Amino acid sequence: MKKNSPVEREIQPVLFREPARNGTRPVLITGGAGFIGCNLAHRLLSTGSSVILLDNLSRSGVERNLRWLRKTHGEHVQAEIADVRDGGAVLEAVSKARQVFHFAAQVAVTTSLDDPRHDFAVNAGGTLNVLEAIRVQADPPPLVFTSTNKVYGGLTDIALERRGGRYEPCDPAVRTHGVSEDRPLDFHSPYGCSKGTADQYVLDYARSYGLKAIVFRMSCIYGPHQFGTEDQGWVAHFLIRAIEGSPIVLYGDGMQVRDVLFVEDLVDAFLLAQRNMDRYSGSAFNIGGGSANTTSLLELLDLIERVHGDSPDVAMQGWRTGDQRYYVSDTRRFQQATGWQPRVGVEEGVRRLYEWLVEAQSQPAVRTKSEPARRVAAASAHTAAEEAGPEGSA
Repeated sequence: MKKNSPVEREIQPVLFREPARNGTRPVLITGGAGFIGCNLAHRLLSTGSSVILLDNLSRSGVERNLRWLRKTHGEHVQAEIADVRDGGAVLEAVSKARQVFHFAAQVAVTTSLDDPRHDFAVNAGGTLNVLEAIRVQADPPPLVFTSTNKVYGGLTDIALERRGGRYEPCDPAVRTHGVSEDRPLDFHSPYGCSKGTADQYVLDYARSYGLKAIVFRMSCIYGPHQFGTEDQGWVAHFLIRAIEGSPIVLYGDGMQVRDVLFVEDLVDAFLLAQRNMDRYSGSAFNIGGGSANTTSLLELLDLIERVHGDSPDVAMQGWRTGDQRYYVSDTRRFQQATGWQPRVGVEEGVRRLYEWLVEAQSQPAVRTKSEPARRVAAASAHTAAEEAGPEGSA
């Protein structure tokens, strides 16, 4: 995007610059206006840090997140409206930062199947831009990168049995702890390949160039400021459909199981990763709710009925490419390294997200002047790396 273009002039109300706060450089969050990015930004800003949000605002709802951050924290938020495929913009943002969190990504398996070149350019090429921008700094900032459980493939070798409304592993160790980082990588779908490529580049730059970097292979993340859609953010999507009184489509049989992690617990993990960067740089950690925070899609529908008072209509369709019938993160490695533990259980987290969505939907729709920018950026990177969980989301 060229400077002073008509589109950029229209989004100037959310652009502002801010000097270093308390004598320290800001933290850079790519995809910072997205669901996960804005929650991390809010925590950092609330504890005295300044942030740079690099985001192209291509995902619906992110302008609301950006405006909320600006209203809440004022001049301590700096927004850079740019795409991670723009190496110059990435270099400029990285050169100002003391830490980097790289969340910007194409986040849906279905989109990757439709346009694998775009998916690769954003996820692999965009990550390489971030790594190269870090590498050329005199004092390279440490990086936390969000990868995905899709790097482990379809997990078809894990024998499963049906128990009630869910699948459970036959192997008691997997049933108790989930999938560990010792699991061989087996990229499935263009999305799995592009994120897996980025995942491996981050780890290799730590090894080959001595950059400080940690990879999180994430399961399903949910919480406030998530505007879930058909292909991404399935917990929020199910709740939104219920609130609207709209039907939900389940792909597969609804018994597929995921561990879900409330976003505030994920933010705790991010901050611990940066705090322990010197000890664990070059490591990949599986991050999710773990075996204590799991749900099948059918079980989530039952929970939604309890929270909402009514259950949405459901239609069933066939399995889709890249579907995993079971994925639960074995988070023991990160827990042992840092002492981290999820604190928000599934029912509490779903209720909190439901209450936030009800309040958000009761407010007038926010139509901003950046709407034309989204149309221009339709082929650009999405704004948050959160595991899509498309298996079963409508």
